[in-house]
Amino acid sequence: MAQVLEFRLPDLGEGLTEAEIVRWLVQVGDVVAVDQPVVEVETAKAMVEVPCPYGGVVTARFGEEGAELPVGAPLLTVAVGAAAEPAEESGNVLVGYGTSAAPARRRRVRTSRPVAPTADGVARPAPAVAERPPAAAAPGSAPGAMVRTPRGDAPERPEGPVPVISPLVRRLARENGLDLRRLAGSGPDGLILRADVEDAIRVSAVKVRAGTVATATVSAPSALGTEASATIAAAAGTSARPAATAGTRIPLKGLRGAVADKLSRSRREIPDATCWVDADATELMRARTAMNAAGGSKISLLALLARICTSALGRFPELNSTVDTEAREIVLLDQVHLGFAAQTDRGLVVPVVRDAHTRDAESLTAEFVRLTEAAHAGTLTPGDLTGGTFTLNNYGVFGVDGSTPIVNHPEAAMLGVGRIVPKPWVHEGELAVRQVVQLSLTFDHRVCDGGTAGGFLRYVADCVEQPAVLLRTL
Repeated sequence: MAQVLEFRLPDLGEGLTEAEIVRWLVQVGDVVAVDQPVVEVETAKAMVEVPCPYGGVVTARFGEEGAELPVGAPLLTVAVGAAAEPAEESGNVLVGYGTSAAPARRRRVRTSRPVAPTADGVARPAPAVAERPPAAAAPGSAPGAMVRTPRGDAPERPEGPVPVISPLVRRLARENGLDLRRLAGSGPDGLILRADVEDAIRVSAVKVRAGTVATATVSAPSALGTEASATIAAAAGTSARPAATAGTRIPLKGLRGAVADKLSRSRREIPDATCWVDADATELMRARTAMNAAGGSKISLLALLARICTSALGRFPELNSTVDTEAREIVLLDQVHLGFAAQTDRGLVVPVVRDAHTRDAESLTAEFVRLTEAAHAGTLTPGDLTGGTFTLNNYGVFGVDGSTPIVNHPEAAMLGVGRIVPKPWVHEGELAVRQVVQLSLTFDHRVCDGGTAGGFLRYVADCVEQPAVLLRTL
């Protein structure tokens, strides 16, 4: 007989805990081979194809296109022939992530959770009745039994692990004073999702406004029931759902949500400061023109600025660091992995050039081109978007002169470059029209004081004005 194996959304690495289904690549009934991509998902970092480690016939799919799933949630089930051997199971986790040291473990679908295809072709597991504890316990029952609560409150869970995978969900609940044991999860096997916590926060806010409680730990609306929700809404003088207002609502999820979370964290944790200076970039522009006229690969302006940055970080290593808040230590980093801001149709991304301090201008130019093309094509991997130690932000491409950028957490600094435009400038004692650029440095004030930040920025400006300064330090 064939055995049915369940394939769950794998750990995507790089701290990612959830992904959105963009496109299914297989249908129920299709025959799939080992390591064949079966679904395309979008994480907060990139779009990737997920390969199935089993070969056989697809018997069910879990989740529709556009749905967001946490790591560990079922993706699909595959019927594998009785003759299938462990060698027919791949150790691959995700395209581009390599093979794990040990092959993935096979998982059987429990008989208590039959798979039932629906009319839309997407199968969902039936409730696991046998696995859930009874809703109420008789008086004198053993410790850990469920306790009956009034209608409208979620029963408190017995002592033990709370069904939640995402550390983001745990942090969100902790920051808002919610007890996860009192939430009824809407995910597989009662898994508590971010949406459950966010719904609970909204209901808690309604109760506070209504004056019914000062601080409360509440269950998600799915566990409250319609009567309790209506009672809360009536007490607050509002409807169960806020009245629709004019405007368009855009969900903060995927890349946009990840950017919002990271920027908010940076503002909360990093005491940043910004300093800036105008510089005469005429000589730098002439040097680039001369380099490109000599033949060979073309050198980009961004590559020259990156070369200046890596040289400056060698002189001021405090700005190529991170802060270990738990140990209360500044960690000076040995390598410079240079991030650069790139605007795409999906939003702002920051690809990372690895070991930028070891590259020359030609190598930097080639890597900038490769990563920029991948960013616009949506093919950047999570590895391309993480691990940066310092960021170069060329906002001059938007036609603006200056900015006070937010530090890319957990880095310590970011150099901003405005547009280069002709301006009146005193050059060698004479008023002249020169190519002027504004440079700004936003830095974590915990890692250094203004003297270090000013010294870094002044060195960068000197190299922009007199490229020979850079040659003397090589």
